[in-house]
Amino acid sequence: MARVEFLPGVYEDLQRVVSHLEQHEAEHLQDRLGELVSAADVLTDNPLIGRPTRVGLRELVIGRSSRGYVALYRYVAAVETVFVLGIRAQREAGYARDA
Repeated sequence: MARVEFLPGVYEDLQRVVSHLEQHEAEHLQDRLGELVSAADVLTDNPLIGRPTRVGLRELVIGRSSRGYVALYRYVAAVETVFVLGIRAQREAGYARDA
């Protein structure tokens, strides 16, 4: 079973998501944010479930449509840890930081 760690920049990404949802008066803000964070739990049992992207990186697709997000991560088997590097909306082009 792998451990999941969110790098510090991910919290900035989550704040950006919350600001966007608040700005557009999205319903059930806390539930949506909770779904986003808890979706990463799938990585504890299935760290390679995400689609491969750049060398050594993967993306976990979370939700769909206007409620869809993508989490960029790296799985390091030697320490059985998933490092979440960034989160963005599916409709965004790229991540806030080039991970």
